[in-house]
Amino acid sequence: MPAFDLSDIQGNILRGYGMDFVRIFALRIDDAPAARRLIGDLASGEARSLLKVTTAATWSLKPMHAINAGVTAEGLKLLGASDASIASFPQEFTAPMAERAPLLGDIGESAPENWIPGLACSVDTPSQVHLVLIAHARTGEMQERLTPLLRERFLLDGACTELAVIDGADLPDSRVHFGYLDGIAEPRIEGGGGRDPEDDQPLIPAGEFVLGHPGLSNARYPTPQPDALGVNGSFLALRILKQDVDGFEKFLEENAARVPAKPGVDAKELLAAKMCGRWRNGLPLALSPDTDCPDPPIPQDQWNKFDYVKSEALPEVIDDSYGIRCPIGSHIRRNNPRSGVVAGGGGHNHRLVRRGIPYGAPYDPARPNDGVERGLVGLFFCGSLGNQFEFLMTEWINSDSFGLRGDLDPLMAGNDPATSRFVIPVSNLHKESIVITGLSRFISTRASVYCFMPSVTALKYLANL
Repeated sequence: MPAFDLSDIQGNILRGYGMDFVRIFALRIDDAPAARRLIGDLASGEARSLLKVTTAATWSLKPMHAINAGVTAEGLKLLGASDASIASFPQEFTAPMAERAPLLGDIGESAPENWIPGLACSVDTPSQVHLVLIAHARTGEMQERLTPLLRERFLLDGACTELAVIDGADLPDSRVHFGYLDGIAEPRIEGGGGRDPEDDQPLIPAGEFVLGHPGLSNARYPTPQPDALGVNGSFLALRILKQDVDGFEKFLEENAARVPAKPGVDAKELLAAKMCGRWRNGLPLALSPDTDCPDPPIPQDQWNKFDYVKSEALPEVIDDSYGIRCPIGSHIRRNNPRSGVVAGGGGHNHRLVRRGIPYGAPYDPARPNDGVERGLVGLFFCGSLGNQFEFLMTEWINSDSFGLRGDLDPLMAGNDPATSRFVIPVSNLHKESIVITGLSRFISTRASVYCFMPSVTALKYLANL
């Protein structure tokens, strides 16, 4: 068992909350001493018990809400962190967000100057976000009860200005707006206390997500200094991702006929599954390539037990090196190729904790083009923005490290209809693969913020600078 104090690590990193509502406040610090008092109150909970930062400590009774706080690099400076301390943070965190955007594929419609009001920025006009408060709640009533208390506290003494507020809420059956079941394949973290279903992937050391502790191969990501600030912290990539549901459904309908489906299987649903790597009900193609209702059925607690290639640890796996069951370029295979041999040393080396929740009203196919913006509030936690979040965005999502002659992620990437393509291998290796073209950018970026998630010790350290 790793030796770390769960009560010092912010919650939702090692173990998900499983709450249905989230409200995120993006704040600018206007008065540093008042902001330090705010940070201190959040760490101690002395001002109002409801506003205490939630930790990873094991619950005896699940609370009705949870609060977390993240600080940007500029926020750390304003709170009084020294130049030497700021310099000890990784460059991808301290660089202006507008400079990282092109690397992440945030160009054109997704460029920082087009982000939502309050979070938009540019190279010439840096982001003003300094603090991010994340309030999770189990009910809408609890969310509304919490909101005025938080606002009153962060506005007290002119500490902060509210730049933007972002709401997320779970959809029926835990689906995202594209219709896929979500939250299936989170990494199982050693000592994290999570209850994610067992899978066939290695247990991930907590140091991959929490600083100051051993990660893979017993290596540690650099810990920002001093230790009182860096140890037990983590990094968060907050992403507001708009989903073009109308465009996605229309694309599926227009191209479904190109995918040969077996009798009784909807070709549109088969194409949706090929693009994602899972059927929309969550069943992976690696386990059931032809139908989302296999006979006999596969128990849901087995749906994350699969791999794409044989390995020493899993010699019984059905080898899918050519992507005949699950296309190599599909979304989930690109984002976690598991034991597959790809650039970056394989999927186990770049795991990411994803705590996404939808925003916007549910999509009604009977009322397309309703003008409602909908998408996903993405909370991506990691010990290294460079080796984990940015690696996935640059190498596996928005480029062709899989050797597929230019294919990008069919769901996440900034695809151009004029040049995009998605390859679906067929069962006969001597027959040409199916090449689907004309993919649009189905997911665009509406905001992006990098935060450091300090430990409780670090919050108290910042409060006393």
